[in-house]
Amino acid sequence: MREAEVRRLLAANLLCALAIVLATLGPAFFLDGFSVLGTHLTWLCVCSVCVATLNIILHLVLKPNQSPKRRSFGHKISRFLKCCIYFFMSCILFHAIIVLYGAPLIELVTETFLFSVLLSTFTTLQCLCLLGPNIQAWIRVFSKNGAMSIWESSLQITSVCSILGAWFGAFPIPLDWDRPWQVWPISCSLGATFGYMAGLIIAPLWIHWNRKQLTYKSR
Repeated sequence: MREAEVRRLLAANLLCALAIVLATLGPAFFLDGFSVLGTHLTWLCVCSVCVATLNIILHLVLKPNQSPKRRSFGHKISRFLKCCIYFFMSCILFHAIIVLYGAPLIELVTETFLFSVLLSTFTTLQCLCLLGPNIQAWIRVFSKNGAMSIWESSLQITSVCSILGAWFGAFPIPLDWDRPWQVWPISCSLGATFGYMAGLIIAPLWIHWNRKQLTYKSR
């Protein structure tokens, strides 16, 4: 395993974490009254757009999983449209799962959907950038010992950390503390964000410490 590749992964992950920090602090200079708690829906939109844009740019620049085959322009357009459809379907699926786990069905629909968009940005968008609209590749990566590169290992860690963060973030909601951050879906979206950022830092460090044991083989 090349150290240069691990450093590229670390740099890319740090940029993604920086994008979240900028999405949290930057809009306050342009939007009056902007804050994570006070204007949470706006923050969800800004954070999702910033992270999605940076992930796409990093994928185009670094090309971590570039296919040796040359693709036609028509194939690229078809792939792009499929990715858009998959991302939208992911948002709907996350929305349904979140409702099944106790989120309001009719009330706060916008809040729930934007939270599902944020989760899809942290998880599905990364899969689409790295693996494309290939469900079999997704299943392979998230199966035991299925990762074939450090980028796929990082995808595993960040996606799992994001979902776990959202799950743990739901714990304080039913408590009678009457805190502003207990309003749906603030604690869950913050938990997912902290989980995603933790995964971004943990992934390259874990890969570096276990580089001698990691052997990626083509399948």
